[in-house]
Amino acid sequence: MNIYLVCNAGMSTSILVKKMRDAAIIQNINVNIEAFSVEILDEKVESADVVLLGPQIRHMLADVKKMVGDQCPVDVIDMRDYGMINGEKVLSKALKLVG
Repeated sequence: MNIYLVCNAGMSTSILVKKMRDAAIIQNINVNIEAFSVEILDEKVESADVVLLGPQIRHMLADVKKMVGDQCPVDVIDMRDYGMINGEKVLSKALKLVG
């Protein structure tokens, strides 16, 4: 499963990705979690199982949903979970979106 975190430059989400990977290891969940800029999402969308936007680009949700189409679920990371770098909660949200 590919979980993609998207933000302006792909940098601010890198710490959250690490925390999510740690949570996945603890829960014995096999996932690939990556962070990158929204500008390269179109190159990655075909392999995405879920796309989560950083709260700082929530205004782009409709555009990203259009870009992704029916490929996978798209949502915005909760601002509190993002700010607290709560990898476990963000991972849980991603998994719930996938079903």
